[in-house]
Amino acid sequence: MQKKTILEISEKYDLEIDKIVKTIKKERAKRVLLQFPEGMKPYSTVIYEEIEGKTKAQCFIWLGTCFGACDIPIEVERLGVDLIVQFGHSSWSYGKEKGIRVLK
Repeated sequence: MQKKTILEISEKYDLEIDKIVKTIKKERAKRVLLQFPEGMKPYSTVIYEEIEGKTKAQCFIWLGTCFGACDIPIEVERLGVDLIVQFGHSSWSYGKEKGIRVLK
């Protein structure tokens, strides 16, 4: 399978890369977890490269299962993540008291 470009992926999905980049910069997020549904995982590295290339944040791709917006990996606190970007899910409130924001 040939690696798709960000433009090709954007034709199929509304990635909102500009919104994500803007939020990372506004929040001054340093460690960002990118969480994808199964159908988007083949494109995760291209999306990762695009976001990390436009920000100063260190990004991580979550390759574990993801059953929806409420499925936040318990490892996020251990990883020191301060922003989670979930692709393809509806909004869900995640403990702001923990200092981790979730962008959908």
